[in-house]
Amino acid sequence: MKVLEYPFDVEYLIKNKKKIKKELLLKPGLIEKKIAILGGSTTSEIKNMLELFLLNYGIKPIFFESEYNKFYEDAMFGNPELDELNPDIIYIHTTNRNIMEFPNMLDSVDTVEEMLNAEYQKYEKMWEQLFSKFNAVIIQNNFEYPFYRLLGNKDASDVHGKINYITRLNQKFYDYANKSKNFFINDINYVSSCYGLDKWANQFYWHMYKYALEVPAIPYLSFNIANIIKSIYGKNKKAFVLDLDNTLWGGIVGDDGVENLSVGPEVPNGQVYFEFQKYLKEHKNLGVILNINSKNDYENAIAGLNHPAGLLKPDDFIIIKANWNPKNVNIKDIAEELNLGADSFVFVDDNPAERTIVGNYIEGISTPEIDSPENYIRIIDHNGYFEVTNFSNEDLKKTELYKDNAKRSQIMATFDNYEDYLKSLKMVAEISSFKPIYLERISQLSNKSNQFNLTTRRYSVADIENVYNDENCIKLYGKLQDMFGDNGVISVVIGTIKNNIELHIDLWIMSCRVLKRNMEYAMLDELVKESLKRNIKTIYGYYYPTLKNKMVKDFYDLQGFELISEDENGNKIYKLDISTGYVNKNNVIEVKENGEG
Repeated sequence: MKVLEYPFDVEYLIKNKKKIKKELLLKPGLIEKKIAILGGSTTSEIKNMLELFLLNYGIKPIFFESEYNKFYEDAMFGNPELDELNPDIIYIHTTNRNIMEFPNMLDSVDTVEEMLNAEYQKYEKMWEQLFSKFNAVIIQNNFEYPFYRLLGNKDASDVHGKINYITRLNQKFYDYANKSKNFFINDINYVSSCYGLDKWANQFYWHMYKYALEVPAIPYLSFNIANIIKSIYGKNKKAFVLDLDNTLWGGIVGDDGVENLSVGPEVPNGQVYFEFQKYLKEHKNLGVILNINSKNDYENAIAGLNHPAGLLKPDDFIIIKANWNPKNVNIKDIAEELNLGADSFVFVDDNPAERTIVGNYIEGISTPEIDSPENYIRIIDHNGYFEVTNFSNEDLKKTELYKDNAKRSQIMATFDNYEDYLKSLKMVAEISSFKPIYLERISQLSNKSNQFNLTTRRYSVADIENVYNDENCIKLYGKLQDMFGDNGVISVVIGTIKNNIELHIDLWIMSCRVLKRNMEYAMLDELVKESLKRNIKTIYGYYYPTLKNKMVKDFYDLQGFELISEDENGNKIYKLDISTGYVNKNNVIEVKENGEG
């Protein structure tokens, strides 16, 4: 929903929140997540705004909200309502108002150090208590700077300064975050500085309502929290689709000629576009896919991308659509070629008419309202499309993985027999029970896979750790490599054992990059093998339809499962009897178990 993208019309959001919520609740495919808000100040409006942003991301929150400034008591000594909720996410909303004591000028350096450690230890004990009790994801505010500096500029460097003290306390929070998989910092220090600290710390709202920030700032805070949560559950965007003229460079390449384009550090206007190209290239290094969608002759587009002062070159992009087709048609073609949903894209175009057309024709795509090139980075970045909560080796190699897929497609065209083509790839799979080294990637895959996802369940890293430690589960990951490269972990199956002789498949997912490579057959063969080791007689499979997983609606039929029920919504239950014999289905992939031949 456009009103929930940055920049916000705050007055409209606050005034129309009930209307917006009612509309968002009609969205299909919402996933429910239980979220506890433990507040050190008033949080009711934060909860209301957070709910809107999460619903917009396809997440329906079920909230617990602590009473005013009872965050520590609820965390350390328990609360029946909190215990009953058993949250998936715990958000701790503390601010500099919750720092019990600051140094004064009479304190020694050692006294200040003791004070700092005591303040930090209070929080660390609270986090450890919450982890041990709920094993949930924790999102913790850092501390924003105070709205005044008693020592002036020296407040930042002197050990007695509040700014110095908060900086050091924040660093201790960051150190904890860097060693904890399920702990994330909500950076209100950055958000408040962008918003404006004088406005953020509006004293009226504190003394009248005990809000630690002014109410008009709440959408910015809540949006930042929502971006962390949507990233945890795989709701990030995956790719840019970029215009060229007056977007990646100044000028129109077909009219002005390559030599007259504004790009590069030598030209004042060109510096802005050069910096934007650098920003995009940094995203490519994070695993975000770059594509071009330009109304241009192809030769002119390539010439512009080869401008000697430009940073982005043709090789940085997966697909380049430079033609005179409607841009919404090009985007749908790009989505099909990449095997991604069109709602995975951020479309960046300086032309508001093109943005409107694309936004109207393609459901779920983001079309940021960029204006002048000086603001491109700020507007895109503040929208948090690509929020990073975990990062894998596969992300680093994303561009190369998609380019390898293009090479596979070229090879496929030379074969008349598809099985011969698959054998020519010389595929080798490693299929094994979960290993600690892959847990973050497995969580990431469970949240990013939409098309080949039979039950569409989403797992945080904490959830996957619970599965890993559950002896009553069979849990397999699959890696696949071939003559073109290593795809990494691309498939996951999780099943729960019931009645000692039944396996119920909770999750079966596979990356869209390896569709139609017979990896699903290899995974089923290994799943049956592991089930037989546990004396399982029957495997049950479930298919829950969504707007995105129609491609696997007949998956279990094709695997030889028997359909035993289907309801009016298309939810299906299947079973496979493996007690009377099972014939392996994979004959094109060499399978290694536990990394061994």
